[in-house]
Amino acid sequence: MKMSLAEIAKAIRVQNDIAKWQDLEVTNVAFDSRALEAGALFIPLMGEQDGHKYVANAFENGAVASLWASDHDLPSTDQPLLVVDDPLQALQELSQYYLHKINPFVVAVTGSNGKTTTKDMTASILATQMNVTKTHANFNNEIGVPITLLNMNPNTEAVVVEMGMDRPGQLDFLSKLTTPDIAVITMIGEAHIEFFGTRDKIADAKMEITHGLKEDGTLVYNGDEPLLKERAAKLKQYTKTFGRELGNDLYATSVTAAPNHVTFQVNEWPGLSFDLPMGGEYNVNNALAAIMVGRLLHVKPENMQQALAGVELTANRAEWIQGDAGEAILSDVYNSNPTAVKQVIKTLAAVKTNGRHLAVLGDMLELGDASAKLHAGLAEAISHDQIDAVYLVGQEMNNLKDQLIKDGYPKEAIHSYAADQLKELTSDLKSVLTADDAILMKASHGIHLEKVLAELASANEK
Repeated sequence: MKMSLAEIAKAIRVQNDIAKWQDLEVTNVAFDSRALEAGALFIPLMGEQDGHKYVANAFENGAVASLWASDHDLPSTDQPLLVVDDPLQALQELSQYYLHKINPFVVAVTGSNGKTTTKDMTASILATQMNVTKTHANFNNEIGVPITLLNMNPNTEAVVVEMGMDRPGQLDFLSKLTTPDIAVITMIGEAHIEFFGTRDKIADAKMEITHGLKEDGTLVYNGDEPLLKERAAKLKQYTKTFGRELGNDLYATSVTAAPNHVTFQVNEWPGLSFDLPMGGEYNVNNALAAIMVGRLLHVKPENMQQALAGVELTANRAEWIQGDAGEAILSDVYNSNPTAVKQVIKTLAAVKTNGRHLAVLGDMLELGDASAKLHAGLAEAISHDQIDAVYLVGQEMNNLKDQLIKDGYPKEAIHSYAADQLKELTSDLKSVLTADDAILMKASHGIHLEKVLAELASANEK
């Protein structure tokens, strides 16, 4: 971005006189005073800490200006402070102003699983023919989405915005903020069921992404999901479906999965193969969603093929890493829900190895009253002839342990740990892992399996 303080002040209705600083140029925005770039506008947010405490630090680290909440006493300083009622709301309003100024094509992506991977794939495809900005890391909420928009380059032609959801109304707000040209829903799962109660209500909440969809916009959604089909039928905007079933607008005609890549073809271009540089047959659906967006924006099939083959994925999503003992680690330690766990266990089981298949599974958080049942239900995806041993972390995983024993899984192959026993888990794994083994690590981020991963792959960290 590149805006003068005068332009910013006008866009967000700054309450104080900033005439002496009006020509200062802002080139980026940040809410972390420790990790900002020179030329930043600092946004002091209210959270566990009051961001106003760090305004002085932000200026020391290169910020040229800062917002300041009107309910805080204005300090005696000669630094440019822009007084507003609510810094977060001002951030959001400024991002919407800048979005309208740049006027890129907006693609919004959400879903219970696969939204980050789909965002990465979509951006890669569009970047073959357009100047593209995409959501950084997991900046997908009321703070992250505005930051994404404000950090667009002025020449951005398309922005791919990931949108997260953990409560009703969140996607409604983000969709109306960004007014997408294309909205994408990857799937409906059980993620965040604690806040919604049923998959029907999750589907309702996911459909909020269409609340800001332009009148001539298009919803791209997983047509294999009846709950989405029912709701999409009521939309006035265009709809396009993807999935594995033949009735979809775009579907895979053949799929060949290997540990480190997946190859597939689609009905649209017979004979053209797409290759993904990652394991997991479930990633085909993510790619189909991205291909449909590319098709809607007239990206050449050959360009999409090339983009998917070289796609760079956001860190901490499912990826193979070599451990210090030479073992193959399937790392997916960022988040977890029942659908995702079952999919990635299937990927692990398909890996050919001379050693063992081991699964380290941590609690799936935010499952509410259904947590015990959903954890126990993972047992249907775990058989001893495919998964040699399981290492379960957290209180909720005891439900899976009980179900596995009930189903006849050998007790000696089940290892349990409390959430605060990661050191013990690490030590036990190091004592048994060999270069011939393949191991899965999957949990909600709150379990912090990334600490175990760092110890197992310390010599091979990216």
